[in-house]
Amino acid sequence: MPKHELAYVQLLESVFQDRLELLNPPKGEPSPEYALGVAQAGDDARKKLEKVVTLLLRDGSVPSEAHKLLSLWLKELHTPASSQLGEQVLLALDSHPQAQALQSLRKAFPYRARWILNSDSWASDLGLGALHHLLASGSDVNLLLLDTTPPGQGKGKKDAGLYALNRGNVYVASVALYSSYAQVLQALQEAADFPGPAVVLAYLPFGESDHTPALEVLKETKRAVDSGYWPLYRWDPRKKEPFELDSEVLKADLSDFLARDNQLSLLESAGASTLLQSLGEQVRQAREEKSKLAYEHLLRGLGGAKVNVLYASDGGRAEKVAKRLAGRARARGLQAQAWAMDEVGVESWLGLRGNGEGKGEAAGEGGEEGYTVFVTSVAGQGEMPQNGRSTWRALGALLPKSQDAPAPAPAQPAAPPLQGLKYSVFALGDSRYWPRPEDAQFYNKPGKELDARLSLLGGERVAPLGLGDDQASDGPETGYALWEPELWRALGVDGVEVIEAEPEPVTNEHIKISSNYLRGTILQGLADESTGSLAPSDGQITKFHGIYEQDDRDIREERKEAGLEPAYAFMIRVRLPGGVCTPEQWRAISQIADEHGNGTFKLTTRQTFQFHGVIKRHLKPAVQAINRALLDTIAACGDVNRGVLCSALPALSVLHKETWALARKISDHLKPRTSAYHEIWLDKTLVAGEAVKDLEPLYGPYYLPRKFKVAIAVPPNNDVDVFCNDVGLIAIADQAGHLAGYDVCVGGGMGVTHSNKKTYPRLGDVIGFVEPGEAHLVCEKILLVQRDNGNRKDRKNARLKYTIDRMGLDVFKLEVEKLLGHPLAPPRPYRFENNLDQWGWKQDLEGKWNFTMFIENGRVQDEPSKPYKTGLTEIAKVHKGTLRLTANQHLILAEVDEAELEGMKALLRKYKLDNLQYSGLRLSSSACVAFPTCGLAMAESERYLPVLIDKVEKYCEEAGLRNDEIVMRMTGCPNGCARPYAAEVAFVGKAPGSYLMLLGGGFYGQRLNKIYRETVTEPEILAILKPMIKRYAMERNPGEHFGDWTIRAGYISPTTSGKEWYDGMGGNV
Repeated sequence: MPKHELAYVQLLESVFQDRLELLNPPKGEPSPEYALGVAQAGDDARKKLEKVVTLLLRDGSVPSEAHKLLSLWLKELHTPASSQLGEQVLLALDSHPQAQALQSLRKAFPYRARWILNSDSWASDLGLGALHHLLASGSDVNLLLLDTTPPGQGKGKKDAGLYALNRGNVYVASVALYSSYAQVLQALQEAADFPGPAVVLAYLPFGESDHTPALEVLKETKRAVDSGYWPLYRWDPRKKEPFELDSEVLKADLSDFLARDNQLSLLESAGASTLLQSLGEQVRQAREEKSKLAYEHLLRGLGGAKVNVLYASDGGRAEKVAKRLAGRARARGLQAQAWAMDEVGVESWLGLRGNGEGKGEAAGEGGEEGYTVFVTSVAGQGEMPQNGRSTWRALGALLPKSQDAPAPAPAQPAAPPLQGLKYSVFALGDSRYWPRPEDAQFYNKPGKELDARLSLLGGERVAPLGLGDDQASDGPETGYALWEPELWRALGVDGVEVIEAEPEPVTNEHIKISSNYLRGTILQGLADESTGSLAPSDGQITKFHGIYEQDDRDIREERKEAGLEPAYAFMIRVRLPGGVCTPEQWRAISQIADEHGNGTFKLTTRQTFQFHGVIKRHLKPAVQAINRALLDTIAACGDVNRGVLCSALPALSVLHKETWALARKISDHLKPRTSAYHEIWLDKTLVAGEAVKDLEPLYGPYYLPRKFKVAIAVPPNNDVDVFCNDVGLIAIADQAGHLAGYDVCVGGGMGVTHSNKKTYPRLGDVIGFVEPGEAHLVCEKILLVQRDNGNRKDRKNARLKYTIDRMGLDVFKLEVEKLLGHPLAPPRPYRFENNLDQWGWKQDLEGKWNFTMFIENGRVQDEPSKPYKTGLTEIAKVHKGTLRLTANQHLILAEVDEAELEGMKALLRKYKLDNLQYSGLRLSSSACVAFPTCGLAMAESERYLPVLIDKVEKYCEEAGLRNDEIVMRMTGCPNGCARPYAAEVAFVGKAPGSYLMLLGGGFYGQRLNKIYRETVTEPEILAILKPMIKRYAMERNPGEHFGDWTIRAGYISPTTSGKEWYDGMGGNV
């Protein structure tokens, strides 16, 4: 079988696994007659088994337990559960007189997914051929029919999908693996679940050849789907509205689409007429009648008023609401589609181009009634989201121009520009996001202004403006529930009863389970040169491979204006447990940044390397180069255990070796086992002859509900912020200074959603003590409890911290101990003093020297007067020890022998890496990346914090606090990558130039801070901090840290737990 066709076999194997029964396997008998014979024999055996089971149920000698199993098997006859029940029946009746009869029918017990795989040669003689026999038999058999003929090369070819549709009682789907992987999976599952014949037509151009590159197959597939030659659809006779179009044909409505010579036309295609001529007269008349009924049915289902749902959405929430609304409109018989606002020209709302074409028309050639519905969210400080700004400007251009002198009145007044537009607007916002009274205008500002402007330009508002507020009892759904009925009433479909259940929205959980153990369609996406991005679903899966899709947000608007797609590039994160690398690895990382990235790399708060600006065609070479450096990126991101931190401080060298070894052990032990990483990035052959047979013993196919982080701290230094992690291990030394074991803390986590009080940061709770040899197993058991109990319905509440608060700490601990097999020992005492790095040269207990250098916010690059990247590369050429990355984004030149010390000092001095003459505030600061690459950033962070510190440290110097350490952190969004909620003072981005300000965190990470001001700009930050720093210098007690003082001085109340984080927010002074 050609390799492209084999992909479908592998897909069937991965979806159905043990349930799959391929009736004509590639290496077996390929003829359709043979396959049908096998299917018929299977049907006969199952019917015979049903008869035997029915007789046994009437047999009084059958034991009660066996009788119950037999009843259950009949009930689950057409479900996967029938397989296990069958085995139980055979065991229960092992000594019964009918045991031999049952054993002879053993293979008939399981309900299998039976598939026949073949080419479209089956369509050569539809009336009398194998396809006819299959469909006429009514057998529960699925046919996967590969169409390998590109447009224009299949003259006279009959349409198997059309033929199957005309039978009426057959499941039919049209799919294309190289177009929509998720749709293929859905169609295969629906076909297997359908109780009768099912035909899945799969487009695979040039699939019969091994010589056609996958890229050509991908391009041809995209052309066929985008042009409408190969529409993606599903027809399920069980549903009230059986037809579902899964592809978007932008410039044609259904009647135009059906009139084309393509694979779906029921009445007018050349293929249909060829089909009818080849059938006998009686069959022809029957087919005509069925075609007429099917055609009328389709038009009834899709022939209502047109509704264009246009959304403006940055974070995706308004987009989801819009697409859900469009789906609900279709369920009510309306012709509805959802588009990003800027994808549809303003003139198209009214069909002003006059040719009946164009995306998103509200009125077509027939003059049918049409409506335009807008769904908006809010960006920045009351701004229109990016994919609606062009539309907003276009509407502004239609407004009347003000003139100094009145123009002469025209003979006939001009009609308003949007006369005839029938519209409604629903806006999503947060009335607490900008809490000050003077900022109330920003609440749902884009939606309110859009509604007013459309009315001003002559549009007719058919339903009142709807407002969804995050602060309402049910969030935006509270306002939406009031608005939607008004819309249906205006559209005249309020009386339509929708019986069919609304499709479940596709979530990360769906994407994970359908990814085939983290494969998705990443390989196909990498081969697609038509775009710099990957499919959205693959963008979720690549995170598990340590890769995030991003774009350059500095030039996003300009590229959009030029008609270009965003400047897509990718972030790659390395898995580096404990943050230790060799000089050879450092040089490799630096070279990879130059050859495949943007020339710089970042030392992260997770003690690892991060590359930015890697374009798609450089992804695989970059990962392969990382692999050659004996490193990898698997599980650096995603819903798995991520990088494991451990204390990097040089003075702790005795315990560091053991904790670093444990960090590596935990990372390897909890690493995903899928071979997808090696197949995709390292070109390794699929296991077992290219058949997908992966197994995740810890994670299962769903992996975890959310990310999972582990850190190991060595008192008295909490440089890894151990309490901020899902699992924290605190090393406990015995009286001789050797490792005795670890105190275990659980439930830390930083991520928050602005104004959503169901989300909050949390510090971990200590639950017990574990000996060194069992520490990695405790981490595993905690992970397993989270896997089985974490919230998979709401990712915002899916982290371990919420699981613990929902279950209760004591219950959670008991579940961990149950899996561990014994109770945890009581925790042992420890003492932390700070969570910062220890600067300069330090000699460890083994006599080696270690130098901790300052790398501001972890960015390794060459700048004027700061040639750090070049200098570190030169040092790595001669260094014989290791380099350690700290969790505060800095670097330790470690394990320098006494004989090499002076040479290293000279190199550090040459490249200005020995400069530690910074203020205590700057040395204690850290920031996440944020703009321009992070897609989640709402404000600047890495590029702005040094500028802000320039100004704030002047106040420190004036107050005599230049060398005093004040832990200041900044992030561009509330996800908390730089651990801002454990800082003494922190700023969290809300919009460009606007931040949440927090105070009162513990100096060594033992206490969360609290929201002091919900919105501050730079002038306000400086106005707050200047007198506060002065007071601190004058009023502090000996040894009192800034965070503690802000609480004693009454600026803020202490945070006692994550759930109480919002109590007392806003401060007292």
